[in-house]
Amino acid sequence: MSHTVASPVAPAPARDRREERKVIAGTVVGTTIEWYDFFIFAQATALVFATLFFQPMGESGSQIAAWVTLGISFLVRPLGAIIAGHLGDRFGRKLVLSLTLIGMGLATTLIGLLPTYAQIGVWAPILLVLLRLLQGFSAGGEWGGAALLSVEHAPHGKRGLFGSAPQVGVPLGMLMATGVLFAVRTSMSPEAFLEWGWRVPFLLSVVLIFVGHIIRKAVEESPVFKEMQQLKKDESAPLGELFRTNTKNVILAALIFAANNAVGYLVIAWFAKYGQKNLGMAPTDTLTAALVGGAGWFLFTLFGGWISDKIGRRLTFQLGYAFLIIWSIPMFLMMNTASLPLFAAALFVLTIGLGPSYGPQSAMYAEMFPAKVRFSGVSIGYAIGAIIGGAFAPLIADLLLPNGWAWVAGYMIVISLISLVAVSMVPKGIQDRNLHDARLDATASVDVLDAAKGTH
Repeated sequence: MSHTVASPVAPAPARDRREERKVIAGTVVGTTIEWYDFFIFAQATALVFATLFFQPMGESGSQIAAWVTLGISFLVRPLGAIIAGHLGDRFGRKLVLSLTLIGMGLATTLIGLLPTYAQIGVWAPILLVLLRLLQGFSAGGEWGGAALLSVEHAPHGKRGLFGSAPQVGVPLGMLMATGVLFAVRTSMSPEAFLEWGWRVPFLLSVVLIFVGHIIRKAVEESPVFKEMQQLKKDESAPLGELFRTNTKNVILAALIFAANNAVGYLVIAWFAKYGQKNLGMAPTDTLTAALVGGAGWFLFTLFGGWISDKIGRRLTFQLGYAFLIIWSIPMFLMMNTASLPLFAAALFVLTIGLGPSYGPQSAMYAEMFPAKVRFSGVSIGYAIGAIIGGAFAPLIADLLLPNGWAWVAGYMIVISLISLVAVSMVPKGIQDRNLHDARLDATASVDVLDAAKGTH
């Protein structure tokens, strides 16, 4: 196996500003729609799925089963990432993004049409789980393609900012899901919402997927992938090459993401339930607080991507995770007042740490892997991190809560500390390294690349 670095390729052509705007629009809109689909399930899990699909298990048992259904989709995300990564490295980012968008939308729409347990018995939760697995499979391939499409189009010195485009799809998707759910919930009686109103946000996915597909279709393929096609590199086993030479970076990528994903899913689904069930707050109040938190997450994610171009991605992550560690206990003290302004403010302040530990992720991950296996590397690292982090975070929080809210805060602190240590192990020298040298031997690890290329 050769480790020779071939002669340099020609520099990438100057970016077309109009194409850059199309890339940003395509990644933001597409990821927003995908995560709307994914998060509307999470919020419905907290509000109605226990009653509608798992009612024979009793109040506590049905909620645990609903949380497990939410988390089980994360188990197939690595499979989606593996297949999407392999296809993305071979055939391009756009094809994969179109397939995942359609898969996610189809699953979400069908969930809105599902009969409940009262109508078809045990087949209702079985079909719900199967459709959730399809959502998870699609989500596994979505993020890597969107992240690389934005980062690989980025102008010099703006990789973090451009890379924050798919990242803001998460808080925007949360805002859209929460906003639609809030509108539907407040426009009808609780009985009507439980009977049929909960289906409306799922059925809206048909329109959203159509819009997202049209916008993404207009975006050109990544210049890095075009370059690799022109060079006709041997693509016999990009996935095998990834694990032969970049296993350490896959593990680091997973651990870096774990805390952000865990805390993020508490914001998306669990804190609203905590406010309602444990603090006696009205559903509309907790949904309002979630909207405030989503707005903060959006703003600070953009800020995190932008500031990472100025002070470094590793330091931006470190500051974000340090803030999550410090804020976990004061946040609960504010929430436990059951005051809507304080509850909402606590969530908003939490996002000061969530944004910087998420905004720079696309750029950092792209810089951690060679071009030939980059799609596979970032997708699989992201998917494994989601399993470690958000997959069962609401369930873990529910199981810890009977011992006191401090246990949930402790869980947030411990997992944030793990991610802080992991991101501190990423070499500083990878920032702004050349992503367009497709002839770099794919067997080179981050450390070898640093040695060969200095700080670039």
